[in-house]
Amino acid sequence: MLIITGIILNIIGIIGVFLPALPGVVLNYAALVLLYISKKELIFSVNILFMFGFLTIIVTLLDYILPFLGAKKFGVSRSGIWGSLIGMIIGILFFPPLGMIFGLLIGAFLGELLAGKEQSQALRAGLVTFLGVLTSTVVKLVLALAMTIFYFLKIL
Repeated sequence: MLIITGIILNIIGIIGVFLPALPGVVLNYAALVLLYISKKELIFSVNILFMFGFLTIIVTLLDYILPFLGAKKFGVSRSGIWGSLIGMIIGILFFPPLGMIFGLLIGAFLGELLAGKEQSQALRAGLVTFLGVLTSTVVKLVLALAMTIFYFLKIL
């Protein structure tokens, strides 16, 4: 039963990489913890579990920090950041899955325009915010896939 739960957690974890409402890689890590607890024999070391735990914490923190650091570095205003967040949520709700990307870009662009920036600056802000989120998503996806593959190799 715990194996099936772990499989479900891995699937939802990968989906969660793309949906901000789900904790993504944290669910993939939870699947590994369940596998470690459920097996009577030692199928992987606790060091591996700690390593994946450490990576999960780092990637989760970077997921929140990276887009904002990129935005700050390139001068995106609070309005642009809020616009990107609101645009991403609207995009996810009404036009999944690509709506997240376009909503983020459009939201940052409109937020910067509302802040009084020129169109070229607003477009740059949208692209910078998008690149920060894209980078963060790719890093989360790589870790989620690595943990999922590791999980399946250990249950087979």
